[in-house]
Amino acid sequence: MKQNQETQQTDINTEEVITEEKKGHGFHINVNIILLCVILLIAAFSAYRLYKWNKGVPSDYDPNYQTTDFDVEAMDNIIPLAPDKLEGHEDDGVTTILCLGDDPFSLDQGEGGLAEQIAAKTGATVYNGSFTGTTIAAQFEAYNDGYILDAFSFSYVAQSLASGNFDLMKAAASYSYDEAFPKTTSMLEQLDMNSVDVICIMYDGSDYINKRPCDDPNAPEAIVTYTGALRSGIRAIQNAYPHIRIVVMSHTFCHTINEEGNFENGDRVDLGNGTLSHYLQKELDATSDCGVSFIDNFYGSINEDNYLDYMTDYIHFNDAGRKLLADRFVKCIFPELVSDTDAE
Repeated sequence: MKQNQETQQTDINTEEVITEEKKGHGFHINVNIILLCVILLIAAFSAYRLYKWNKGVPSDYDPNYQTTDFDVEAMDNIIPLAPDKLEGHEDDGVTTILCLGDDPFSLDQGEGGLAEQIAAKTGATVYNGSFTGTTIAAQFEAYNDGYILDAFSFSYVAQSLASGNFDLMKAAASYSYDEAFPKTTSMLEQLDMNSVDVICIMYDGSDYINKRPCDDPNAPEAIVTYTGALRSGIRAIQNAYPHIRIVVMSHTFCHTINEEGNFENGDRVDLGNGTLSHYLQKELDATSDCGVSFIDNFYGSINEDNYLDYMTDYIHFNDAGRKLLADRFVKCIFPELVSDTDAE
């Protein structure tokens, strides 16, 4: 009897051991399955990521898309006239603007003309004192009768306005084939400069095209250099009429014409004194030296991307181009006259 009990007890212990072993064996099987699943998930995720990497991200670049937007910020430098410059000056209550320059003002005068559009947009009295085919810089250091255009370059015009002596300009105008030269010279001589509130100066890229030297570090007011003539002329007017606010409108983009008669990009071709953007930077420096306002039309108005919409040829403007330039002038100098619609 006792032996049977011992045998039964042994059997019971054996069954418990077997059961425990089965439980332990089952636990190990579950862990392996879990690890296997994790490995498979990692492999599947890696394979998916590799597939996506090989496929890449779709690009929204369209090589045929064209835009007139220009992503370069304009280098405008708008400087108000210092209040002390108006001391002793009696305001007549009428805003009077004198425009000086070359073709942008002198060509296509009329309702679509640049000076005329400025007058219409500002309500100001505007006088057009421009001369076709001229430059800011003079060609010769001393006036030469063989080249009468020097008498109508900016420095000479400014000196005549400042001194009130127009003898040289009148003599040169009498030899000009352009009938506008004598008329414009006469108008400038008779103009009361004390009534002028703003002088707007704009020349196109003619100094660049005519290969006028950009500057002379040893002679910052040399009239045969682009910036020297600009400094010289502005300072002559400032000394004579300190109450006048002076605004320089820069040249726009233009082309030059090579010996084969083909257009060449003015901002890529150096004719010996720098590209158009070089002239622009030097012009900005000169206006800053003189403390006058500068409106950047090269980056801010008519540029390499949109010139076909605003120019008739390699350098001249159509009505839309002149409207754009007039809008820029008004927006920068008379912002109070710009409506919300125009600003857009």
